[in-house]
Amino acid sequence: MVSMETKLRAPAVVGAPSEPGSAAGALRWILLGAIAPVSWGSVYFVTLHWIPAEEPLTSAALRALPAGLLLLAVRRQLPRGAWWWRSAVLGVLNCSAFFVLVYVAAKLLPTSIAAMLMSLSPIAMMLIAWGLVAERPTARRLLGAMMGLLGVVLLMAASVGAIDGWGVAASVTGMAMYALGSVLAKRWSGQVDSIASSSWQLTAGGLLLVPFALALEGVPSAMPPTAVLGYAYIAVIPTALAFVCWFGALRHLTAGQVGLLGLLNPVTGVLLGVLLGGELLTPWQWLGIAIVLAGITIGQTAARRRRALLATG
Repeated sequence: MVSMETKLRAPAVVGAPSEPGSAAGALRWILLGAIAPVSWGSVYFVTLHWIPAEEPLTSAALRALPAGLLLLAVRRQLPRGAWWWRSAVLGVLNCSAFFVLVYVAAKLLPTSIAAMLMSLSPIAMMLIAWGLVAERPTARRLLGAMMGLLGVVLLMAASVGAIDGWGVAASVTGMAMYALGSVLAKRWSGQVDSIASSSWQLTAGGLLLVPFALALEGVPSAMPPTAVLGYAYIAVIPTALAFVCWFGALRHLTAGQVGLLGLLNPVTGVLLGVLLGGELLTPWQWLGIAIVLAGITIGQTAARRRRALLATG
């Protein structure tokens, strides 16, 4: 039986989506890729209830570095050659700077506004992938992205509040950095598997954060058990596991497909509020969820139909 690590090390061709030849193979990677945004949707709830609120650099370091070291222990491989500087670049784009900017945006903006701005990421990923890996965005995927944006607006519109310019800048910058980092990881994915690349970028991102966290926030004080559990959960599930699934999916699917899966993030966050926080949704919000899911489905079915036609000759 082929291990997950072996699957993640399958070769990929830069400049073209390394998609599986069957609809079943594509569906498997779609489902694996969806694990990442679904788990990211839980971060806000865990952070709100379990994690100290005033230490963004420390929180980001405690999220990235343990996750990276865990994956290094699993993969047991260090970067070679160009992957030393690539790991640093991806560590900044996908980990250190991104985590801090998301925290700043969350502090300065209503959750609704931050979610709406982040929902632009599928379009950003499609446009960046068009330039960097020659993946031309299809009409169906662009339609799916616009539907996703509309759905998120309906989902979050009821809680819109005051808009802070610095918060908007942080959110948009973070979104653009992660979109660029995801596409760069895809461009370089033919040389290493996603477990290795995830371990390197998370470790690099965490190490870059440590001196800033210590200088600006000091040594972390003793944490209650709930905070320890919260950090452990965030490091293992929405970071280590999520990165492996996200970047593994990027090896086998187009950036547009994977970017659309990211729209599951706000949907998961809202549904967790309903299930665990006792929140109630309006009919418009339920409609928004339905539109988001429809947009994601439309964007995925385009590639699956094309593969089915190629398979049948």
